[in-house]
Amino acid sequence: MQLPPKVTDRAFARLAEIGAADQGHALRVAVEGGGCSGFQYEIKLDAPAEDDLVLEGQGQQVVVDSVSLPFLSNAVIDFADELIGARFVIENPNATSSCGCGTSFSI
Repeated sequence: MQLPPKVTDRAFARLAEIGAADQGHALRVAVEGGGCSGFQYEIKLDAPAEDDLVLEGQGQQVVVDSVSLPFLSNAVIDFADELIGARFVIENPNATSSCGCGTSFSI
């Protein structure tokens, strides 16, 4: 059974802070082939498409396309503000390994 990804309140709050919805954008989280571990995440502001799964909170949206959805089943989309930088991060229980920077993974 595939469970949709979850989005933390912190991630939705960051989207609200940068005014994503005010600009007509959502946070798009996608999985592409490539990266040092086999797959890589693409995270960007984008307009929702017709076949996207739309996750909503705090007046903001996070979208995942239908091709990426199986790779992100039960994942957690979060926002981290650390000493080394601030970024959206993905905790993916489907990943068997990942690279040091966390943007690439294998299944």
